[in-house]
Amino acid sequence: MSAWRLIADDDVTASFGLAADETLTRRVGMSQSVPTLRLYTYAPHCALVGRFQRLESELRVEYCRANGIPMNRRPTGGGAILMGAGPLGVALMLPGDGEQAYRRARDQMAQVSEGILAGLRALGVAAEFRRKNDIEVNGRKIAGVGIYHAPGSGVLFHASVLVELDVALMLRTLNIPIEKLSDKEIAAVAARTSTVRRELGRAIAVDEVRQAIAAGYASTFGVTLASGDFTAEEREDIAALERDKYLTDAWIFQATAVPDSAAAARLKTPGGLLDIRVALSGRMIKSAFVGGDFFAADNAVADVEARLRWHPAEPEAIAATLRATYARWPIELESIPLDGLTEAVLAAVAQASEAQEVAA
Repeated sequence: MSAWRLIADDDVTASFGLAADETLTRRVGMSQSVPTLRLYTYAPHCALVGRFQRLESELRVEYCRANGIPMNRRPTGGGAILMGAGPLGVALMLPGDGEQAYRRARDQMAQVSEGILAGLRALGVAAEFRRKNDIEVNGRKIAGVGIYHAPGSGVLFHASVLVELDVALMLRTLNIPIEKLSDKEIAAVAARTSTVRRELGRAIAVDEVRQAIAAGYASTFGVTLASGDFTAEEREDIAALERDKYLTDAWIFQATAVPDSAAAARLKTPGGLLDIRVALSGRMIKSAFVGGDFFAADNAVADVEARLRWHPAEPEAIAATLRATYARWPIELESIPLDGLTEAVLAAVAQASEAQEVAA
């Protein structure tokens, strides 16, 4: 029977929590660390955006700054979330096949989610994996799941299980389009989500949920879990990555080369929301940004943006370039529908062209 290490830590900062997950993923992929299941909480509250999201579009930046709510960016894709003492963070770091890391990403997330589902069911919460990357109870989201492939062959599966959630604070923190923060609005959003405490009707402790999920992973994957902690070498690597990446504005904000005045198009697809921004110079695409809450490989998305830079703005040429890019990255871009990306890019280009004509 295989053995995994179980790390349980609480009240971690946003930068440390994310740096630890990525560091262990890299090390596990290089056989420098053992496969690890980490179940942890954050303190204070922090707002985390997905890998490809534009932070200023997803979070109320000024509110977060004024209220001391740290902001950061996950290595995994997906949408913006509010973490704290109530949501339980789940990070599973395993060795994986680099060539297959983003193939059938949803299937992989569904498989790994079985550990969470088993733990919730043991507590009496009948949850199921639904849609793109959500775990739901009677149609209400109770957890979200993400995936990241580190250079090498380490794979990180991320999840946030809502033991409790401060919906009012979430609405103030995330850039959710609501007219006013009324009791009615809060209730409407709360009705679309759920928590373990709400489903059980009691104030269950986060640690009880943690123990149930750990047992769920052990039984589902047929492994033994040995409680442990970070090694001294791992802590050194974590501190270095935290300092050089997760504490820097370059990573957190990731300002795009596309100016704010450029046109944008947002399109919901089966693979996630696409947020496309382009800037034109005449009939050439001067720069492009491909963002959203999808799951894909960094290098493949970067190649899409690079191929569209200083590219003719004609629809046929754009469609042909995107087809060629998908032919190069069939696995890494599989979760983003080609027709959806093409539609979104063409829509952004059309809006930018109209803006140029008006300005002229």
